Amino acid sequence: MRQDPTAQEDIWLARIKRLLALSETGQHFTKDPFDLERYDEIAEIARAMLADLGGVPVSQIQGLFHDHQGGYATPSLDIRGAVFRDGRILLVRERSDGFWAMPGGFADIGSSPAENIEREVLEEAGLNVRAERLFAVRHKARHPYPQDPKDFYKLFFLCRQIDNADPTSGLETSDAGFFPSDDLPELSPSRIILQDILEAFKAHNADQDYTVFD
Repeated sequence: MRQDPTAQEDIWLARIKRLLALSETGQHFTKDPFDLERYDEIAEIARAMLADLGGVPVSQIQGLFHDHQGGYATPSLDIRGAVFRDGRILLVRERSDGFWAMPGGFADIGSSPAENIEREVLEEAGLNVRAERLFAVRHKARHPYPQDPKDFYKLFFLCRQIDNADPTSGLETSDAGFFPSDDLPELSPSRIILQDILEAFKAHNADQDYTVFD
């Protein structure tokens, strides 16, 4: 089921990200040295606009993007897993900010989406799980996450625990546990929002038997 397409992201940030993507793609495919200079200039202008928008030095923006990556510019993937026990959802406390999220992270090259999330749950919460169903695909920019200079698709899997272990923390997490929908800890907003949790409960309770997508 397709979600409301109303854009959440600042329109100027969306345009800047598009300019950077077009510049990177042009840098990869062009054979003309003069065109390459023009694409480089477009990227410089877009980064300066992004710095102005965020009120930060251009030097801080440079580190967010890597020119000439060698291909067509595409969104990155963030994969999250919803694991339930006795009507409660598994959340992990992130060491980086002290807040909570469904286990997950950036997709690693060489693994399928299901393999990625199964590994993430094991590494972050110490549980062996099997990914059973994709219940949501979100374009991060269209939802009320914090503004992000990078572009992401977020994939959410319903997972089933296949061992009897209790959740434990990992290298990137300081705690892990199961929580009811009416008593959630403070969420890590760049990783997860309340809407994601509610969609997970709908999928788990069979109130939603389709994949929500943008």
